[in-house]
Amino acid sequence: MSILAAEGHWSAQASCGRDYPADALFVEGSAQREARSVCERCPVRLQCLADALDNRMDFGVWGGMTERERRALLRRRPDVRSWHEELLGTQVPVPALERAAAR
Repeated sequence: MSILAAEGHWSAQASCGRDYPADALFVEGSAQREARSVCERCPVRLQCLADALDNRMDFGVWGGMTERERRALLRRRPDVRSWHEELLGTQVPVPALERAAAR
């Protein structure tokens, strides 16, 4: 058992860690669409997205959002101090976040 699994870290349950090589989520252009599809049924999608937003991850697909989408969301919502609280406390549907980031 890995340290992350033993500690109960969300990444131990992530679909991408089990079924895909890590570099498959760090692609550019149209390949990002396929990379995002990995996240569709992931049981820890919101935890992943919250972690990426809280830690300002600059590259890759995290929680079903590309770096461009995350940057747009961060610009749109500079008031959010904790994305963990924002996303996991209210269980905001991710498609609603994607629409907000596109504006």
